[in-house]
Amino acid sequence: MVEQLFSTGKSFSANPLRVYYLLNKNNTALNANTDSPLQFGAGVSKRYFKKAVHRNRIKRLLRENYRLQKLPLQNLLSEKNLCLWVFVIFTGKELPPFELVKLKMAETLMRLEKEAAKIA
Repeated sequence: MVEQLFSTGKSFSANPLRVYYLLNKNNTALNANTDSPLQFGAGVSKRYFKKAVHRNRIKRLLRENYRLQKLPLQNLLSEKNLCLWVFVIFTGKELPPFELVKLKMAETLMRLEKEAAKIA
């Protein structure tokens, strides 16, 4: 599924985040192995963060902010019978504060909501 997300999905930037997403109807074959309409993943490059502790911290920040803010998007997807796969890559070069990640994740989820609202 991850290969398909990167090869056929769309992407956009919300600096320092790079977001890859794939939006489909629920009845497609892609949804055969999952019950949730929303799947999320996060990654950080080893290039700028050599220590695993720092990479893990950033991934925790991304996942926590996603968890706190995902409900409106999840409800919209359920109403419209859509599936969304999202993978966020942190592209910054310094450890981000919680507030920055919160702001950028909100921006990202709002944009994904707009994309989902376009599909009827």
